[in-house]
Amino acid sequence: MSGRGRIRRTAPWLGWSAWLLAAACLTVVLVLFVMRDEALSATEKVGASLVSLPSLAFVTVGAVVISRRPGNVIGWLCYAIGLAQILAGFGGPSATSVLSNDPDLGPGWVVLYELGELCWELSWALLAMLLLLFPTGRLPSRRWRPVAWAAGAVLVLAAFSGPFLPGPPGPGLPPNPMAIPPLAGLLKLAYDTAIPVLLVLVLAALVSLIVRFRRATGTERQQLKWFAYGTALLLLLPAAGFVGASVAEPAGNLIAAAIVSALPVAIGIAVLRYRLYDIDRLVNRTVVYGSLTVLLAGVYAGLVFALSQLLNPADQQSELAVAASTLVVAALFQPARRRIQGLVDRRFNRRRYDAARTVAAFSARLRDQIELDTLSTELLAVVDETVQPVQASLWLRPTPSPGVRPGRR
Repeated sequence: MSGRGRIRRTAPWLGWSAWLLAAACLTVVLVLFVMRDEALSATEKVGASLVSLPSLAFVTVGAVVISRRPGNVIGWLCYAIGLAQILAGFGGPSATSVLSNDPDLGPGWVVLYELGELCWELSWALLAMLLLLFPTGRLPSRRWRPVAWAAGAVLVLAAFSGPFLPGPPGPGLPPNPMAIPPLAGLLKLAYDTAIPVLLVLVLAALVSLIVRFRRATGTERQQLKWFAYGTALLLLLPAAGFVGASVAEPAGNLIAAAIVSALPVAIGIAVLRYRLYDIDRLVNRTVVYGSLTVLLAGVYAGLVFALSQLLNPADQQSELAVAASTLVVAALFQPARRRIQGLVDRRFNRRRYDAARTVAAFSARLRDQIELDTLSTELLAVVDETVQPVQASLWLRPTPSPGVRPGRR
């Protein structure tokens, strides 16, 4: 058996074994720190646990890609990002709370905390590499090699400076047992330089995606659209914060986790090319129903407030106002959806909109036109405008003579 065939045979086992390892690490982090954090209530512990769902999503997508396409570096990067974020929990807020409230824990726990902080920085460096290599697994061009090398160099710089800084690594924690006091100034300078540069490299990697998108065609362009869609959903995170503040923190954390998890899911769809060309329809529906939701919510809130003031200004509440507003919004749903759909098609899907109008106009013309030559010319013009083929021709079956069956002389 060739080396490539052996890799394909062991890829599923390798991918899901790696997933089990990451799941075990996540369980250890939750048990050691989140569940032991006395400063958190039971509800807050549930909310803190939900925050780790995006990391698990990255790991899962990475495991699926590894099991199906082990030669694709994007799968390995997704898995590494998720695992690094999971291990970063050893240096998270819950770890700080537990370690500061339990003085009996030895210096080994502080070392574990430092390694968790390092894993958080590692996840950002890996994200920069993912952005540079997505979706082909190769750099856009040789000119982007310095960015990739700089990301690796900055990670090494952070790895050899952050864990050795003197002083407590976090509020209320004991001093760092791995500190090197004689090199404190140099280590602090290296660490303070590495982190901002790493963020700049992430921005540069985003620019590389834009450059790649402008040059991409066909399948690669659709893959980049999926990534852009998953990234655009991150703009909804403020809504999750509003839900968490006004309704319940676990609900807000769950919504935020679902929004962030959409990014690795979009990456997985793009790499595996599963229903790849559905992205245009998905974007269209998202814009339409998102705009429709905002519009109808605004109309509903405005009507409830106005009718409450009009019908019952004493307590500003009225069941009649709520019922009337609900009926109005229900009546507006279909007309508003059709109107917004038309606006979105005209703005973002102009070719399809113009083609639909052209076909509709030809259908109306077809009902009135009886001259065959004119109809043939118009039909060819419609095909050329809507489908835009390289060449088009029309073949008309001749009308058989009276008394002669079709297909016989």
